[in-house]
Amino acid sequence: MERYKFLEHMADAKFQAYGRSLEEAFSNAALAVAGLMWDWQNVERKLEHPVEVRGNDLEQLLVNFLEEIIFLLETKMFLLSSVEKLMIEKEKKGFRLKALFKGDRYSEKYKIFGDVKAITYNEMEIEAGNRFMVQVVVDM
Repeated sequence: MERYKFLEHMADAKFQAYGRSLEEAFSNAALAVAGLMWDWQNVERKLEHPVEVRGNDLEQLLVNFLEEIIFLLETKMFLLSSVEKLMIEKEKKGFRLKALFKGDRYSEKYKIFGDVKAITYNEMEIEAGNRFMVQVVVDM
């Protein structure tokens, strides 16, 4: 199964990410966001960043989760290369997500070729079925 694919969009970037579970689809969405900015497959897994976010619904949870990639790049120069131990839990008021980001600090051995400014709710979709799919538009 493909992890994600990029779709045509007028001004920004749009993708769909897939998984056998919602957690796998969210993980692949994170890799798609990273893939818009750097080659995540070539980033060494030297550093770990635990991530915990909440959302009132799954859409807000997804936005808050993907925004962590941008936040870590801007504040710690962290380049994501994998998402591990991702768990989504239903709470009384919404959802909680915990995950472990692995990657490396930006250096001259890596090339940043894109700039994702924000994750948007525009055209966002989250589908469950035989496989899970999340669709996201990002502001470039």
